[in-house]
Amino acid sequence: MSIAESHYPARWWHALPDGRIQCDLCPRDCRLREGQRGLCFVRKVADGRMVLTTYGRSSGFCVDPIEKKPLNHFYPGTSVFSFGTAGCNLACKFCQNWDISKSRETDTLVDQAMPDEIAAAAARGGCASVAFTYNDPVIFAEYAMDVADACHARGLKTVAVTAGYMHDEPRRAFYAKMDAANVDLKAFTEDFYFTLTSAHLQPVLDTLVYLVRETHVWVEITTLLIPGRNDSDAELDAMSQWIMRALGPDVPLHFSAFHPDWKMTDVPPTPPATLTRARSIALKAGLHYVYTGNVHDPAGGTTSCPGCHEPLIVRDWYDISAYHLTAHGRCPRCGTGIAGHFGVFRRPFGSRRVPIAMHRA
Repeated sequence: MSIAESHYPARWWHALPDGRIQCDLCPRDCRLREGQRGLCFVRKVADGRMVLTTYGRSSGFCVDPIEKKPLNHFYPGTSVFSFGTAGCNLACKFCQNWDISKSRETDTLVDQAMPDEIAAAAARGGCASVAFTYNDPVIFAEYAMDVADACHARGLKTVAVTAGYMHDEPRRAFYAKMDAANVDLKAFTEDFYFTLTSAHLQPVLDTLVYLVRETHVWVEITTLLIPGRNDSDAELDAMSQWIMRALGPDVPLHFSAFHPDWKMTDVPPTPPATLTRARSIALKAGLHYVYTGNVHDPAGGTTSCPGCHEPLIVRDWYDISAYHLTAHGRCPRCGTGIAGHFGVFRRPFGSRRVPIAMHRA
């Protein structure tokens, strides 16, 4: 694969009568003429067909704790080989990774690696899984799916960190390759999605329902709380009640803190008290596993038994200071099974972040 922009054949598109090509990957339904790109920037029309321009290229590789994705119930304490590309199919004004997701420069993609190379590097690094993250893997689905196949051939798990904005057909194909997902539920109002992300709420809810009800993918949810935008008691309660009804009490929910960035530098950071209040509302609604993120809060990071309330996994940010689950994921005190995927717990990876160099462009 050349370092130059790739023209890898894309899936999920069709030709329109007026000569344009419609992308069928996500609900944006971008309709493009020759040479034009979709809003995601990385899918474009070339020679009368849709192509993916970032196949085999990345904005960087890094080994992270799995808790950073965040996934608290998917082999806690293990390390995950993380990477992303460039671009995004949402236009969030508050994007915390805007230098990658909003990039329109191919120079952002400084590393290149084919699927087998990524899987091999993850295995050499002792990682239990590979995560498609930093920007949304939906837009580089063909690349992510091929990497997932290479990972599974080596016994590695795969993780998608995503906004969940996909059409049904590609969603089914994509998640057939994934073992876990953290889905950003950015808010619980259509107004928020439309005005601050240029997207819509319902497709994200559809993705969550599909994943929980129709697949074996392990799912956790993250909501970034932005002061005055999506942090009211009424909205948090409505969201928590919907999760209870549609997904059940065992889907972990993470509330994380906003910091001023991209096009919302005039909004103050999220106070830790807001995260604590949101967690209380969600727990009161009946959710079993609710966490706070981006803050030092052992109470908000701890996994407790929903049966006897015994602290089972004590965390402070990404560090695990105590682990009491059995190898089969049960509370040793009362025997209650904890939702998730667990194994024999060894020395946790901790809060380290280890950059990995592949083939520099």
